[in-house]
Amino acid sequence: MRTGEGVYRRTVKNPRLQPSHPIALAPVQAPEPTVDGFVTQFLRNLNNGRGVALSTSTANDRYFALAATVRDYLMARWLEDVRRQRSMQSKGVAYLSAEYLLGRQLDNNLLATGLTDIAAEALVACGLDLEDVRALEVEPGLGNGGLGRLAACFIDSLATLGVPSIGYGIRYEYGIFRQTFVDGEQVEQADSWLALGSPWEFPHPEAAQTISFGGHTETYDDEGVTRTRWEPSWNVLAVPYNYMVPGYHNGRVNTLRLWSAQATKGFDLRVFNAGDYQEAVRAQTYAENISKVLYPEDSTPQGKELRLQQQYFFVAASISDFVNLILPSDFDMTQLPERVIFQLNDTHPVIGVPELMRVLVDERKLEWDAAWQITQQCFAYTCHTLLPEALEVWSADLLGRLLPRHLEIIYRINDEFLEQVRARFGDDGDRVQRMSIISPDGSVRMAFLATVAGSKVNGVAELHSQLLREKVLPDFDEFYPGKFTNVTNGVTPRRFVRLANPGLSRLITDTIGAGWLTDLDRLRELEDYADDAEFRSAFRAVKAANKRVLARTLAERDGLTVADDHLLDVMVKRLHEYKRQTLKLLHIITEYDAIASGRVTADQVTPRTFVFGAKAAPGYAMAKRIIHLINAVGSVVNDDPRVEGRLKVLFPPNYNVTLAERVVPAADLSEQISLAGKEASGTGNMKFALNGALTIGTDDGANVEIRELVGDDNFFLFGMAEPEVADLQARGYHPIDFVRADENLSRALDLISSGVFSDGDASVFEPVVTNLTHHDPFMALADYTEYIKAQKRVDVLYADQDAWTRAAILNVARSGFFSSDRSMRDYIDRIWHTPPIV
Repeated sequence: MRTGEGVYRRTVKNPRLQPSHPIALAPVQAPEPTVDGFVTQFLRNLNNGRGVALSTSTANDRYFALAATVRDYLMARWLEDVRRQRSMQSKGVAYLSAEYLLGRQLDNNLLATGLTDIAAEALVACGLDLEDVRALEVEPGLGNGGLGRLAACFIDSLATLGVPSIGYGIRYEYGIFRQTFVDGEQVEQADSWLALGSPWEFPHPEAAQTISFGGHTETYDDEGVTRTRWEPSWNVLAVPYNYMVPGYHNGRVNTLRLWSAQATKGFDLRVFNAGDYQEAVRAQTYAENISKVLYPEDSTPQGKELRLQQQYFFVAASISDFVNLILPSDFDMTQLPERVIFQLNDTHPVIGVPELMRVLVDERKLEWDAAWQITQQCFAYTCHTLLPEALEVWSADLLGRLLPRHLEIIYRINDEFLEQVRARFGDDGDRVQRMSIISPDGSVRMAFLATVAGSKVNGVAELHSQLLREKVLPDFDEFYPGKFTNVTNGVTPRRFVRLANPGLSRLITDTIGAGWLTDLDRLRELEDYADDAEFRSAFRAVKAANKRVLARTLAERDGLTVADDHLLDVMVKRLHEYKRQTLKLLHIITEYDAIASGRVTADQVTPRTFVFGAKAAPGYAMAKRIIHLINAVGSVVNDDPRVEGRLKVLFPPNYNVTLAERVVPAADLSEQISLAGKEASGTGNMKFALNGALTIGTDDGANVEIRELVGDDNFFLFGMAEPEVADLQARGYHPIDFVRADENLSRALDLISSGVFSDGDASVFEPVVTNLTHHDPFMALADYTEYIKAQKRVDVLYADQDAWTRAAILNVARSGFFSSDRSMRDYIDRIWHTPPIV
C-alpha cells in the first residue's frame, strides 16, 4: 500500500511528458477509412461535439459534425507534418497575403483525402444526403478577387507539392461585403460568414502576439552601443486561427494562419459599474475594428489609417510568430535566410520589411548592416499591377504617427540606397528623385521599398513582367540586373476542374487515364481526340450538362433562367474601368438595337445569354454606375418581346467562388477584354480555357500566353496591342473621333443618353456616357469596332458546332501550363529555392 501510494504521488507531482517520451512521439491515429468507420466518427462528433442525437440534430449540427469528421481524418497528417517540419528545420515559405479567397472547404478536403465516396455512403447509412449537408457551408469572404483566389490556389499547390509552407493573413470578421441589388444599384451588406461559426478553424489564444502602435522612439546606451527603442502608446492582441491546407492524395497538410484582433484590455469593470457601458468596451471595439472588414473604405483619413493598421497588424504578428514560436529558442538569426523566405503578395505586406529590420536591430541587437543583409535575402516581392494608383503609397505623417520606428528605418534604408545610386550613376538628380523610396511629396512608395528589399521581384505574366521592367520600374531593373523575373500565374485544377467540372474530369480520366490532376501537362494527350467525332459528342454533352447545372443554381439562388440552346457569353471579374465591362455592354446594346430597330430580324442573331458577375469597391462611384447600367440594360432587353429567345442579360449578385464553380464550366465564351497593357495576368481566363470556353480578348496579361498556346484559330483576338495603345496616348486620344467614325457605336451611346434604359430620365447614366465620350481612360471606344468584328467571328464559328467543339477541346488540351503547380515550381526554381520534404 505504501509503495503504491508513493508511486501515485510521484506521478501526480511530475505529470508532464517530456517531448522525447515515446507517448509524446507516437503518431495520432486517424479514424478507420471505411464507411463503418466514418459513420462511427460522424455520430461521435454529432453526439460529443454538438451535444445532440441524430434524430434531434439540425442541418447545421450535421454539417458541423461532418466537417469535424473530415478534420479528424486530416489531423494525424497535419500534426505529423508540423512535427517533421520543425524537427528537420528545412527552409520553408511564409506567404504573406492580405487576402485568401478560399471557397468552400468541405468538398476540397474530401477530395484531398479521397473520402468523397466513403462520406456519401456513410451519410446515406445515416439517412442523410451529402449534397444536402454540403449546401449548408458558408463561403469565407476573405478575399476580393483574383489576388485572394491566387493565394488560395498557391497554398493548395504548395501542399500538393510537399513544400513546407505557412500562409499568413487576416481573419476578417465580415470579409468582403455581400452584394445585393436595389433597383439595379449595388448595395453592400455585411457578410456574416462567421454567424454560425466555422468548423475548419482552430483558435489558439495562448499563442497571441502583442502588436503595438503609436508612441515615440528614443535612443539609449547599451553597453557602449547607441540603440533605439520604440515606446508605443497602445497595442492590440493578434490571436491566431489555424486552418488545415491538405495536399492532394499525398498525405501532406500545411497550415494557413489567420490573425484576429482583440483588445489587450477588453473590458473595464470599474467604468461599467459606474454606468458608462460604452466606454467600458471602447478599447475592445477599437481593437477589433482592425480585423472587422476586408479593405475598409479608405477615402477618409480614418479609413486610410485603419487600412495601414490592418497591414502592419498581420505582418508584425506573422513575423513575430515565425521568429518567436516556430524557430527554436536558440536559433542563430544570421541563418534566417536558410529557414524562410517571406513572399510579399503585392504591396499590402511590404511594411514587413522595416518590421523585420526592427526585430533584428532593436530586439535581437544585430548590427544594421548584418540585419539588412539578412532582410534582403528573406523577402521576395510579387507585383500584381501595372496601374500606378494600385502601387500603394503611405504619407509620412500617417506612418510617423502610427509606426514611428518604422518610418525611421525606411528613411535610413532610403538614404543608404540613394548613396548607392549616386555612387553608380553620379549626381543625377532626376534619377535619384525617380528612384527614391520617399516621393517628392514625402510619401513612402511601398513598391519601391519592396523592390529595394526583395531578393527577387516578379511579374505574373510574360507581358506584365516585361512592362514592369520597361515602364513601371525601369530604373530599378537597370540598377539590379537579374533581380526581376517572371512567374506566370496558375489555378489549381483540383478545385477548378475536378470539383467544378466533374463531368469533364471523368471524360478526361476515361480518355487518358488517371494522374493528370497533379501533372496537368498530360492534357496534351487530348489533342489526338479533337478530331474524334465520338469524343466531340461526349465533350458537348458535358458542356450541356454543365449549363443545366448552372440553370438550376441560378433558378434556386436568384430566380434567373438560362436557356439551353444559347451561347453562354460570360464576363465575371471585379468591376473596374480598365477591365472594360462597358465595352461588353456596348456590344449587347448594339445587338439589341439591331433587332429593335428592325435592321435585322431576331432569327439572324445568334441566341446568347450574357452573364456578368462583378463587385465594385464601395467608394468607386463610376464602377457602381456601370453596374446600375448593366442591370438597367438587362431589364429592358429581357422584357422586350422583340428579342425574346435571342438575347438575355443576367447579373446574379454576390459573385463568389461557389458560384464560379458553376459558371466557369458552363461558359462557351470567356470575355477577357481589358485594355492591352493594363491587366497584370488574370486567372479567370485560365479557368475558362481549362474548362473548354473559347476566349475573346486583347493581347493583355496572360491572354498573350493563352493565345500562343491554344493557337490563333482557337482564340478571338481583337484590339490594339500595348505599343499601339502607348502610341495613341502619346499622339492624343480623342474618343469622340471614334464615335463619329462608327455608326453602331454612336447609336449605342445615343440609346443610353436618350433614357431608354432609365425610364426616360437621361440624367441617370449621363455620367457614364460623358466619361466615355470625353475621357474614356481605358479606350473602350477605340477598340469597339474591332471588338464587334471579333464577335461576328464568334457567331460564325459557333454556327458550326463541330468546329467550335474542336476549338474548345484544344483549349483544354493546351492549357495545362496554367496549373498553379507549375507556378509554384517556377517560384521554387527561380526565387525561393525551397525543395519539397520527401
